[in-house]
Formats: sequence, C-alpha cells, structure tokens
Amino acid sequence: NLGLGLYIGPHCMQMAIDKAKKHGVGFVAVQNSTHYGIAGYYATMATEAGCIGFTGTNARPSIAPTFGVEPMLGTNPLCFGIPSDEDFPFVIDCATSVNQRGKIEKYAREGVATPQGVVIDNDGIERTDTEGILKDMVLGKCALTPMGGAGDKMGGYKGYGWATVVELLSTAFQSGPFGEDVCGVDRKTGKPIPMPLGHFFLAIDIESLCPLSTFTKNTKSLLQAIRESRKSPTGPGRIWTAGELEHDQRLARTAQGGMKVPSSLQQNMIDLRNTRPGLKEKYEKLPF
Repeated sequence: NLGLGLYIGPHCMQMAIDKAKKHGVGFVAVQNSTHYGIAGYYATMATEAGCIGFTGTNARPSIAPTFGVEPMLGTNPLCFGIPSDEDFPFVIDCATSVNQRGKIEKYAREGVATPQGVVIDNDGIERTDTEGILKDMVLGKCALTPMGGAGDKMGGYKGYGWATVVELLSTAFQSGPFGEDVCGVDRKTGKPIPMPLGHFFLAIDIESLCPLSTFTKNTKSLLQAIRESRKSPTGPGRIWTAGELEHDQRLARTAQGGMKVPSSLQQNMIDLRNTRPGLKEKYEKLPF
C-alpha cells in the first residue's frame, strides 16, 4: 500500500532470516512498496545473523538497454552480504548503472560536468551537461548507461543483464509494475506521482550447510589473499575488498566525532528546513 520502504525492508529481511534459520533458506518478495534505502543494510542484517544475504529493488526507469536509448530499467542495486572472520563482513552493494542520479546531482552541486559515457540521450549522444541531464531525465529524454557503458565494446550488456535480473525479481513474483508505471513523475508536467516498487530478500543459513566458524575462516583466508596480492605500481599501494573501505571510513568518522557536510549540501538542508511547515521551529539550530 505504498508503505514506507525503510520500515518494510528491515521487517522483510528479518522474515527471510527467520525462515532461513528454520528451513535453511528464506526468501521474501515485496510489492507496492517505496524506496527502501541502503540495500547493504539488509545484507548486513543477514551477515550479523550468520547468514548470506542477497537483496535488490527496482526503481524509476533510468537505464537504457544495450543499443537502446529509452530509460526502461531502474538503477536496480544488486547486493550480497557474506560473513567473514574479520571486523567487517564482505558486502557489495552497487547499482547496475555506471552512475546513479544522486551522483549526477552531486556533480550539479559541485558545478562540474558529468563524465562522458554515463548518460545517453534520445539521439544516441553521450551527454556531459549536468544541469541539462537532470532536467531531461525527468522528461524521459535521456537515460543512464548500464555498467560497462553504452553499446557492447566495454561489456555494457553485462550491466544491462544484471539490471534486468533485479527488475524481474522485483516484479515477476509480485505481478508488479515496471517502466513508466514506476517513473514517479508525470512526464508532461514533471509533478510527482506514486511510485510502487518491488523488493526481494534472500537469506541462506550457513550452519545448515557447514559450521559458521569454518565458513567465516575460509572467507577471511580468501579475502586476505586478495588484499595481499601484488599491487599496481601506479595505484595507491593497497587493495581493498568490498565492505573494507566503508569499515575504515566508519572508524575514522567515529573517531573525529562525525562526518563533514559540504557547504552546498548544508545550504540544501537549510533551504529544506526553511520551506517545510514546522521544520524551522523544530530544528532552529542545525549542527553546522
């Protein structure tokens, strides 16, 4: 019923975990939801429970299929979480497009051009004009490219294929809408309209297949071998595995008492507070 995805997500991943603890594997499909936030949060819920976690969600159509220009698929994150005998799990959470709309909005705040190969318009031209891209995305006049970019020279069909997998798992079980039916805006007016999304959550209980301690030890051994492999002489001198960089950043920001908020984003927050009823009184002083 277009409920809050940030409530639905944790509830459903917990359902999947509970099913896995009872049956070995648990799967939950969701329909008619809304944006559910960070996919990696749900995968981490699974790893903390001694499970492998897998989740994904569809989103407003933004990605054009390989050799196409019309936005047909969401940025559809594909997310896995695997527990390890380390201070952090292996969690990979990334969109199936080269970039997401949020990254283009970041370029706009910074006043920089969008890198070539990220966006393609209805004429098949790779666009770099950030402000124009944001306007035309609302009108459906340009689209994001899948991982690998436009065409097939750099393997764009791989990102296109994975985006389609997520779209199928978010709609086929649920008989849910896709494409223009989840665009979230009236293409003629640009006004917002409901965006009923689908999600899926999978948990695999490791203990149903082998001792958890054995699994996490083996995971750690492989990840350490990757990190200790030969480094590029032109790189930063370090190799990270998924989840490690985020763990490092969490420790650093906790130690410094928080995270830095760019001045442009601070102004956005101030404007939001000043234009929404009741927020200025509730948040008279912001922490920056």
